[in-house]
Amino acid sequence: MSLPRKCVVDTNVPKTANLATQPNPRSDVSDACVLACVEAVEHVIRSRGLIIDAGDEIFDEYRRQLSMKGQPGVGDRFMKWVHDNRWGLPDSHRVAITENGNSYEEFPTHGGLNNFDKSDRKFVAVANAHVDKPPILQATDSKWWGWKTALAEVGVNVRFLCPKYVETKYAEKMRP
Repeated sequence: MSLPRKCVVDTNVPKTANLATQPNPRSDVSDACVLACVEAVEHVIRSRGLIIDAGDEIFDEYRRQLSMKGQPGVGDRFMKWVHDNRWGLPDSHRVAITENGNSYEEFPTHGGLNNFDKSDRKFVAVANAHVDKPPILQATDSKWWGWKTALAEVGVNVRFLCPKYVETKYAEKMRP
């Protein structure tokens, strides 16, 4: 899969990349999924194509879930890179989003998105507000599989790095 030049990166992508050097015996994520996340993180660093919000909500989430030391994992190295480079990226890579209750003014209106996770709305708001509508890289959050059609209908593209994993997990969660 070719990766986009510019993208929004959900936190679970670098977290999953960390499994390459910090395996979790309880994890059912495949080696192929971990490798796809490692490659995605390395691509974003090389291309300097990360799109984030100007208010640091995404950065703050990364900081809470990854190590600012840049080690021991690839995802941690991504965190350090974001910390060291976010202000050196073009201004257009930092998008202003406006909180509106538990959501954002830039979050699209669509009936299929009414139950979208509050904590993930910032990623969608950033992608939707950016002039280029960059895709959101998504690794293991299966709830996004159920929202992919509604997101596409409002012009927000999600690139699933581990599509078989999220589709299977989504189907398991939806079984009666």
